[in-house]
Amino acid sequence: MNTDPKHYQLNSRTKLEELGNNHIGIVKLIKSRIIRKDAEKIVEAAKQIQSIDPKVKVSLVCTSNICSKSIALLAEENIDVIKKPLTNSL
Repeated sequence: MNTDPKHYQLNSRTKLEELGNNHIGIVKLIKSRIIRKDAEKIVEAAKQIQSIDPKVKVSLVCTSNICSKSIALLAEENIDVIKKPLTNSL
């Protein structure tokens, strides 16, 4: 599976990670909270990925700092949230 953001016509700063067969994650491991405006951009990126490859399931890989409105929006769009701890390597 291709994890190059340019393949999906996304910004080159977008980090993608292969999570499994036909499953890709948009990685947002940041210290600050992910708010609804960020979630809207994630939904747009997920729709762009699925427009290029409709079979791909898209999830968000992030820290636990995400607001409830963002979680609700992502759930409406069938985007799972996978929480990972923030490491010092960032």
